[in-house]
Amino acid sequence: MVQKIDRDHTRFRDIVRGRIKRDLKKFVSSGEMIGKTGDKLVSIPIPSIQLPKFRFGRNPKGGVGQGEGEEGQPIEGEGEGEGQAGESPGQHILEVEIELEELAAILGEELELPNIEPKGKKMLDTKGGAWRGIRRSGPESLRHFKRTFREALKRQIMAGIYDPDNPCIIPIAADKRFKSRKEMLAPQANAVVIYMMDVSGSMGREQKEMVRIEAFWIDCWLRSQYKNLEVQYIVHDAVAHLVDQHTFFHLRESGGTKISSAYELCLKMMGERYPADEWNIYPLHFSDGDNWSARDTEYCIRLLKEQMLPSVNQFCYGQVKSAYGSGQFKKDLDTAFTGDERIVTSDILDREGILPSIKDFLGKGR
Repeated sequence: MVQKIDRDHTRFRDIVRGRIKRDLKKFVSSGEMIGKTGDKLVSIPIPSIQLPKFRFGRNPKGGVGQGEGEEGQPIEGEGEGEGQAGESPGQHILEVEIELEELAAILGEELELPNIEPKGKKMLDTKGGAWRGIRRSGPESLRHFKRTFREALKRQIMAGIYDPDNPCIIPIAADKRFKSRKEMLAPQANAVVIYMMDVSGSMGREQKEMVRIEAFWIDCWLRSQYKNLEVQYIVHDAVAHLVDQHTFFHLRESGGTKISSAYELCLKMMGERYPADEWNIYPLHFSDGDNWSARDTEYCIRLLKEQMLPSVNQFCYGQVKSAYGSGQFKKDLDTAFTGDERIVTSDILDREGILPSIKDFLGKGR
């Protein structure tokens, strides 16, 4: 019975996984699952059909199916109803919990994302390890059968009580051996994602929602690649500030735009908290492409070339289309960094453009 339940559960998970892969674009563009995220699980609404089932017991109403009746006699309770008959089954919504790691795997398969090769590894104590050790005490669930049998056999042979014609090996407490886990030093890669976003008056609510959706999926993938991932948030108009996640996605200012202020704060944070030889660093900047002057854009390019790009795995710039944004900043970056794989730019025209943008950012495996 247990094996049958396991098979049914596995089949159900495969069906859910197939539905998610089929409708991934819809899930990404709608963003409906983001508000239902836990530490390791996310709830995904999946349309389902409620199947009919038998109910056991007596029918108090009688009728042809219960008790006496003649052929052709109408079923009791049949009457007029409102509306016309339809041929489609009723749709019901089933919320299914799926692990974020599995969701990341689905994203990786659908977008054909390569695994990231981390840099800046350092040796850290891990809580796990291999079950290769042997000790004399432990729970019965961890008893090593072969080692216990061998100890009992050795004891009987040494004591002269072993009978090869009638072998009977009965371990005693002193013979028992148990598996133990050896703690090991293992390389563990640290990563930090630094989100930067323009919150000036030209960035509206829809633009910020697109950034929020894309950030969720980028986080989901990077957490599947790194055991230790930190996330930092910087907002800027003419001045940059380090904020929490809620403020990052909900703050709106009305001032001008000076992009270099965000890059300066990002570089300061990298220098103080995240040395490049120990951390994999991913700065991501989202804007509608407006900057207050060409001179500041030139300064941003200089900061990227001389200070930021030599220290990061990859710099990503996502340009969200806005009715008030010129889109010039992406053009300037593309011109200045032609052929440089350390920087990736992407146009996000609407929610349909989120998945292609994620592939642009994560498709190089850096």
